[in-house]
Order: sequence, then C-alpha cells, then structure tokens
Amino acid sequence: MASLKSIIRQGKQTRSDLKQLRKSGKVPAVVYGYGTKNVSVKVDEVEFIKVIREVGRNGVIELGVGSKTIKVMVADYQFDPLKNQITHIDFLAINMSEERTVEVPVQLVGEAVGAKEGGVVEQPLFNLEVTATPDNIPEAIEVDITELNINDSLTVADVKVTGDFKIENDSAESVVTVVAPTEEPTEEEIEAMEGEQQTEEPEVVGESKEDEEKTEE
Repeated sequence: MASLKSIIRQGKQTRSDLKQLRKSGKVPAVVYGYGTKNVSVKVDEVEFIKVIREVGRNGVIELGVGSKTIKVMVADYQFDPLKNQITHIDFLAINMSEERTVEVPVQLVGEAVGAKEGGVVEQPLFNLEVTATPDNIPEAIEVDITELNINDSLTVADVKVTGDFKIENDSAESVVTVVAPTEEPTEEEIEAMEGEQQTEEPEVVGESKEDEEKTEE
C-alpha cells in the first residue's frame, strides 16, 4: 500500500487560484466518503502519478490529510490532454471490509495458435466488472490465449478467477476471439473486375431517334 501526502486547501478558491495551483505542479482534489467529511486538498502531481503507477488505478492509497491518514481509492480524475496535465482528483475514503464493484482491465497473455496461422485476434471486452474488498481487487485480470485456434473464442465463463473476487459480467459475454484473415483478391481477380468495368457502357440520357424525327417535322 502506497502513501501520499496532501495539503488542506483553505477557503474558496477562484479559477485564477486553481490555475496558479496547477502551474506550480499541484493538483486540486477532494476527499469524501467513509468516516470523513468532504475536505478540499491539493497533492503533488508527480508524486500522485508515481503512486498510481505503483498501486494501479484501483489500488488503495494511504492519504495524509492534516494530522490523519485515510485509506482512499481514486474515484475519478480529470485530465487535460492538450496540457498533458491532471486537473482534478476525487479521493474516496473507504471501509476496507466493505466490497466495491469496479472495472478491472483484461490483459491478454501469450500468442494464439490461430494468430501464428494468419488469424486476427479481436478483443471486444477490455474491462471486467469485479466485486471485492479493496485489498482483493486485482490490478489486471490475465487471460491466456495461447491455445486459441482460428474461429476459437473465450467468454467471461472461461476466465480463471485466481483471487478473492467475483466477476459480474454476463458469463456468455465474449472476451477475445480469433477470426480468419480477410482474403485479398488475386491479380487475376482484380484484372477481371477491371475488365468488367471497362466493358460496361454508360447509359446515354437524351432524345431518342423517334423524338428527333418528330422534332424535325
């Protein structure tokens, strides 16, 4: 479990104040949830990124708030892609004995037999909904695809649960499949198609010969 320090933000802050705060490398944040009142804080952006890389998106963090240490998870955060900057964080104070449902990424392991034969691995499901106590939430769920041949697939029911957590998705939902490669037309087929296009004469829109004769009369 990683730790992170925060500093309580006092009073109401304007947009200009928050802009200067972010410019100094700090991120405005709020702490709320189990056993605590809503508290506005700020954390160092670099330190926060280090912690998230260590514990993962659903990891538990010991957040220092004033004289207290609160166990929290990141409930949400905002990111500005233009500035490449985290702009706000929601820290949720948690009860370690209470189960939570979160999304956990699926990590494919190995190279499918079908892929070696030219098949294409498709992954329709990138995250699984998992219910567990905070300390039992996995950082990722590994799915071994080594034995998959072309036209084989794995569903949620095939995913091996190796920890103390429950997967909430429909058991029939497809996680990964290996599809046959799309066959490209041969040179002969391409030439044949081009020949057909050239032989097709466009329909001429205009007066018929009979109409022309009537006009001359």
